Order: sequence, then C-alpha cells, then structure tokens
Amino acid sequence: MRKLLFLLMAVLIVFFLAACTANESAGKDPDEKTEEQGGEEGNGESIDDGGTGEKVLRLNNGIEPTSLDPSIGFDAVSWDPLNNLMEGLTRLDKDHRAGPGAAETWDISEDGLTYTFHLREDAKWSNGDPVVAEDFVYAWKYMLDPETASPAAFLGYFIEGAEAYNSGAGSVDDVGVKAVDEKTLEVTLAAPTGFFLDVLTNPAFFPINHKVAQENPNWHAEADSFVGNGPYKLESWEHDVEMVFVKNENYWDASTVKLDKVHFAMVNDTNTQYQMFESGELDTASIPPEMSDQLIDGDNVFIGPYGGLEFYRFNVTTEPFQNENIRKAFAYAINRADIAEFVVKNGVEPAYGYISPGFTSPTGADFRDANGDLVSFDPELAKQYLEDGMAEEGYDELPEITLTYNTSDTNKAVAEALQSMFQEHLGIEVKLENMEWGVFVEAQQNLELQMSRSSFINDYNDPVNFLESFITDSYMNRTGFASDAYDDLIAKGKSETDDEKRWEYLYEAEKMLAEEMIATPIRYYNTVVLEADGVEGILRHPVGYFDLKYADKK
Repeated sequence: MRKLLFLLMAVLIVFFLAACTANESAGKDPDEKTEEQGGEEGNGESIDDGGTGEKVLRLNNGIEPTSLDPSIGFDAVSWDPLNNLMEGLTRLDKDHRAGPGAAETWDISEDGLTYTFHLREDAKWSNGDPVVAEDFVYAWKYMLDPETASPAAFLGYFIEGAEAYNSGAGSVDDVGVKAVDEKTLEVTLAAPTGFFLDVLTNPAFFPINHKVAQENPNWHAEADSFVGNGPYKLESWEHDVEMVFVKNENYWDASTVKLDKVHFAMVNDTNTQYQMFESGELDTASIPPEMSDQLIDGDNVFIGPYGGLEFYRFNVTTEPFQNENIRKAFAYAINRADIAEFVVKNGVEPAYGYISPGFTSPTGADFRDANGDLVSFDPELAKQYLEDGMAEEGYDELPEITLTYNTSDTNKAVAEALQSMFQEHLGIEVKLENMEWGVFVEAQQNLELQMSRSSFINDYNDPVNFLESFITDSYMNRTGFASDAYDDLIAKGKSETDDEKRWEYLYEAEKMLAEEMIATPIRYYNTVVLEADGVEGILRHPVGYFDLKYADKK
C-alpha cells in the first residue's frame, strides 16, 4: 500500500488509515495503508510510574492493531506499533530518508538489479537470538506465499519471481532473495527500481525470527510470544484495551532509546482522547474538529505534512456508477474546500488530484503542481454530466444510492456533508451507511458497496505507490475498474530507467484516473498533534511510520 505529505494522521480523526499503494489504503485502511484510526496521534501523557522514576510515554493507537504479523498488519494502526517493535533492512532517519537499519551497509550492482545487504553483527532479536539473513528470506517468502494472503504482497513484486510465485504461476525457489551467509542477504529485482531502499522501510519487509515462527505460527498474537528486533519490545497486550512497550536492551542501538516504557491506549473517539490528554492520561492527542479554531495555533501543537489522501471509490460494476458521466456528476458536485475548512478543519487541504503535494520530480517540480487540478467543484457541470449519463443509461430516475463509510466521528461528518451536497447540487437523495472496520474492508473488497470511503497513506516515497492501487486485479483496486492501457502506464512508471520519462508516465496515469473517475479525491492528510510539556523527539515522517526511537519525556 505513497509517500508524502499531509496532515492528519491526527489519530482518530480517522486514520484511517488503510497502504498502499496499493493500499487506504491506507486508505489505506487496513490494507490501504490506511488511515483509519489515527495510528499515532492522539496519545498520551503522564503516567503514574509507581515512584520508580521511569520515563513513560502515553499514546493512543485508536483501535486494536489488525495484526502484529508484518505481512498481515498492512495499515496505520498496525504499522505504528510494528515500526517501534521491529526494524527492516533500512529505517527512515531524522531527515526522512532511507538509512541503515538492521543492515549496516549494502552494495548495488551496476545494472541496478542486485542488492547485497550486510547485516549488523550486533543485530539481535528481543529474545537474544541473532538477526540473520534467513530471517528476511523466511519473512519475505512467507509474505509472498499465496496461502498467506498478505495484503502487502504486491509490494514484493519488485523482486524477481515474486509476482509469479504470489499469483500461483511460479515457484518459491525462483523468488530472487537468498541468504549468502548468516549476515549477508542478496536480493535480485525484476527491473531497476531507484526507490527500492524506500520500499524496504515498509513494515511488510520486516524480518521474522524464522526459528520462533516455525515453532509457533501464532508468535505475533500475544505479548508473551512476540519477538521483535526494534527499539522496544512488547511487555503486555490486553486486546482492544492497551499495549505496553518497554525498551529493548537487545536492540543494536539501545543506547539511543531514552524512554523506559510506551503505553498505547485504544480510544476510537476524538473527543474522548482529547479529554484524556487534558487530564494527563495521554501525552499526545489529535484536535477535535470543533475545537480546531481555538487550539490549532497553540504552542503545544505539532503540524507537519503527511502523505495521504481521503477519497471515495465508485463501484463501476454496479448501477448507476457503471456510467462515467454519472461518476463525474458526483465528483464535480463536491465542495472540497468547504469540507476541509468547515468539517475536517485542522489545516487540511482540499484535494483536486490524487497524488498529494510533496513528491519532487526529476526536474524539481512538485508532482501536484506539475499535473495541476484534475477535478473541481462545478455544480453546473455536475448537472450536465448527470443529465448526459442518465440519457445514456435510459434512466428516468437513478437507482437508490448508498454511500458507505467506516465508523468514525470525522468520517460520519464528511459523509453527511457529501449527502447534503449531492442533494443540493444534483437533487439526489443518498442514503448513508456506516460499518465497523473489518466488515467494511471485506465488503469493499468484495465489490458489495456502491460508493464508499477510502483513505490512502503512502507506503513509500514515490507517486507510483498510490497509482498502482488501481491496476487490474489489485487488492487495493476495489472499484471493478480494469484497463490494459492503465496497467501499461503503471508498469512503465515502475521500470523506466529515464526518471523524467518515468514521471511522464505517472502524470498520464493520474490524468487517466480523473478521466475515468473511478474514485474522487476529497482532501489530503496532514499531521496535527497536541503534545504535553516535556514530550520531544517523536519522529513523524511525511511518508512513513511514526518513530519513537529518539523520543523523550523530560
């Protein structure tokens, strides 16, 4: 399951969020890389340390992680915990670049196809086992195994033989990853991929202690069996209630970790988590939309970019959205500026394209500026599209339409705003329906919903991450859209070695999404977080997963 920049991982305001790039998802919603319930935002403050003087940071994860199996937990509510319990070959550094992680160094062949990673001699698991190359081989082949049904498997397709194996057309033995020796991993790509080191920062590429997993396939399900290789280890996990992390003394860079404990609550309500922040039960929190005007300019507010998009998918296999003009009618009837300013608030920006600002092209231009606005608010044009579409389909009136969103106070407010706009500008009454996350994702994936909310949080720092979500048969597609021409653009947008030409393919692909209007953008994300006094050092990457390695609490 796209990386870039926009605010509002604000934790519960939605976050989500399922990628993804394939992904929402995202938005990434559990697979989209979602944004579903504020991964990292809205989190905690002073905790009673029992007089021990421990440094304990209290945060809010919003909801229960989908899974702490790196191949399955493909969403923000899983990524944020995973990124602090585990570590891949590369890790985003303080400058948001892919730097050394479990791999200390690497070599890249002249043709850009072979990467040789040299693991740290002192890289260990939380149980004391050494981190070895076979742990990565095991984890990646497990992710790609068709039986695993990993929503992240598509990310592995950059590797030679990976797509064929995952689709059932190839052998696991042909996947281009092998342990040269205990501390050397060799990866062969299907085509040169200049952003591959960024891709590897995604939790889907984290290693798995293969000895532990072979003995206990459910090693990731409980605190007493969980084994990680990151800055923290999982001390306790009361499902749907809380998780407690403690410093991992076996981590290769443990001396950098300042916190003794991190406490994650699971509160899926923006106002409740804000009240917890006010009472000192949380150290960080998102700002409830209705309090944005009075709080947004405070000294204790962190505001930063966050790569992601909230959007609505049209199911092109069901009436009336099989018609392109009717889809466009709904898209052009949306006043995105009003939704951003008066509904979501917190400084978010309306989205007139699919790729969020912050991706810099080979020529130095921002992708969004270069490709311009692709959809706008135009009620008169919307009415014309509706008239044309109904005539094409022979409709005297439209079939009943239901707009579905995953349960969240902010999602509900946005859905109600859309309902009102469709009534005002198109004269169409739209029913609203909310579903809990797991049920919602399954229904959306099975093409059971007409028009449904989605969010996409970039998995890695390249525009193709979002755009590839809509290739034919992608797990992230969820619209029924299929186009050989679009698939070809994305293939070229991944493999073209001339960077400027590669970006031209991506510009064309985004324009095609707008022309087909299989999904309509609503707003870009950003990160807006209240922080208690004394909290510092939390890394919030524009594209990536929040990092507590350098966090401190004075």
